[in-house]
Amino acid sequence: MSVVAGGVAGVDQDDPQKGRLPLQRVPNEGAPAADATSPGLEAPAVDRTRAAGSGRADNDPTDDPTGDPADDPADDPAGENDGTAPYRTFESALEAQEEAALEARYRLAAEEDPQAGSLLGALLLRRGDLDDAEPYLRRAAASGIRAGANNLGVLLHQRGHREEAAQWWRTAAVAGSAPAAHALGLHLRDHGDEPGSEYWLHQAAEQGHTGGAYALADLLEHRRDPDRAERWFRTAAEAGHREAAYRLGRLREAANDGDGAEPWYHQAAARGHARAALRLGIHLERRADREGAARWYRQSAQGGEPRAACALGFLLRDAGDEVGAADWWREAADAGDGNAANALGALHAAWGEGEMAEQWYRTALEAGDHNGAFNLGLLCAADGREAQAEQWYRRAAYAGHREASNALAVMLLQRGDTPGAEPWFSKAAEAGSVDAAFNLGILHAGRGEQHHAQEWYARAAGQGHAEAALQLAVAKERRGDTDAAAVRYRQAAGRGSAEAAFRLGVLLERGGSERDSEDVDRWYGVAAEAGHNRAQVRVGVRAAERGDTATAEHWYRRAAEGGSRSAAFNLGLLLAREGGEAEAMLWYTRAADAGHGRAALRLGLIAAGRGDLATARNWCEQAAQHGPGGVTERAERLLEALRADLSA
Repeated sequence: MSVVAGGVAGVDQDDPQKGRLPLQRVPNEGAPAADATSPGLEAPAVDRTRAAGSGRADNDPTDDPTGDPADDPADDPAGENDGTAPYRTFESALEAQEEAALEARYRLAAEEDPQAGSLLGALLLRRGDLDDAEPYLRRAAASGIRAGANNLGVLLHQRGHREEAAQWWRTAAVAGSAPAAHALGLHLRDHGDEPGSEYWLHQAAEQGHTGGAYALADLLEHRRDPDRAERWFRTAAEAGHREAAYRLGRLREAANDGDGAEPWYHQAAARGHARAALRLGIHLERRADREGAARWYRQSAQGGEPRAACALGFLLRDAGDEVGAADWWREAADAGDGNAANALGALHAAWGEGEMAEQWYRTALEAGDHNGAFNLGLLCAADGREAQAEQWYRRAAYAGHREASNALAVMLLQRGDTPGAEPWFSKAAEAGSVDAAFNLGILHAGRGEQHHAQEWYARAAGQGHAEAALQLAVAKERRGDTDAAAVRYRQAAGRGSAEAAFRLGVLLERGGSERDSEDVDRWYGVAAEAGHNRAQVRVGVRAAERGDTATAEHWYRRAAEGGSRSAAFNLGLLLAREGGEAEAMLWYTRAADAGHGRAALRLGLIAAGRGDLATARNWCEQAAQHGPGGVTERAERLLEALRADLSA
């Protein structure tokens, strides 16, 4: 039994399609407070269509906290290259003429009609002419026009006069303006007045304001009220708010409702939400829909999400396209993804390009991924640079990297520094390292502290460590608790331990129950297929007992070719019975040369029968030396007879 250092390069986890667009960095979409400084204009109650020549007089820009044009075609300036440019130019000119006509009409009426002044102020505000817009909006607001009060708040907010803006938003909100209630709610939230913020955001949401519903849900989630948050995220998402759809998906996923999360991720991803596309790709990959996962990973990566590029790289690697994987990992790593840099390092290490591997591991470390330091330690250890390996392990271990702590402890233990190793094993085990927990078991067992050893073995076994479960089983069998031993052997065998499968077969066979016979064969078979020599011999013996000589020969050969002297002897016996004496002698000889007493005795008897007394004496001497007891006695009697014949 030996300690486990933990071994492969630390990378996590993913379409051979070509023609990828380069990765582009975009603003961090959907940050919860991204809409806090985007109060919405409100058109006056009259002339609500095209009041300011924009076609969106009633819309609140904060309905889309990401500012992404994909949520509203009216924001999309495309057309220059789609065959509609002449139409767009004509339409733009027509809109400009209409806007100019509206402005002239509003100016004529504004002095006498506050409503016209409100419309003119809104038009000028949209144009960015704040100085000209302000007096018209102030006059409209003072006249009790709700839209004028809201839009005056927007103007003042843009000028940095936020408290005065809030006063006018309050006036408009009390009069029933949903955009003003939304803006006032955000203002109060940013000033720490959560109850006031919740009240006004609720007013906006109840009036159907999408941004208000989203902001209210965000506030409720922040206050750990997921049920009410989900209601309002759903309201906003159903109105087309992509960030709300994404957040709703996250809520459902947090509630372990992956099936419920996926449609919302799909809705957000279809509207260009990069992180939603990433999550959707992850869900599809878990369902083994690799083609679908690759499509959404690619969209997410092209939207600026390096984690998606990294995941796509793993998909490609698993499909055998290491070069394609490296391309995506490189793009992700260049965008600051440490996991991708580690994956590149591991790939170059596998290609035998140590210098490149080291470079990428350092890049990962510079990106803040301490896995890079651990991988540098592994790389140095593999090259025999023990001092450098220890430095890198220590750097990662001090940063809390549990497998680096375990690897450092193994290095110290192998150097004989047990007092220095134990604290690092403990730190790694407490952080969740299964190997470290197992290694602590070995450490305590070596000191005879069986109770502590069993505790650590049980902890490691509970986390899936097969060897730890095997050690527990062996201890229980030694104490005579065969039922508990069988449970642990099954646990270890189920996790891939061939030794546990073999020992379980032996335990069941010793029980002698007829109903366990199939189980015995099954577990011996599991161990034999995994290359366990003694299990292969047992499978052969049981097959021979049933008269199945073909199966017996197959397993004897496998075990003998793997170095089992018992299998070599048994194969010789089987071949001899079947008439293959010449080949049988070869296997007897191999077994005897490996120290098998019965094989040596049989060779001695065969040689004596042929009259080759000197050869017979040599084999009998080997048989007497190797035993076991009965073989030794027979060999010594034969030797006495041979000596008499040789001296006669």
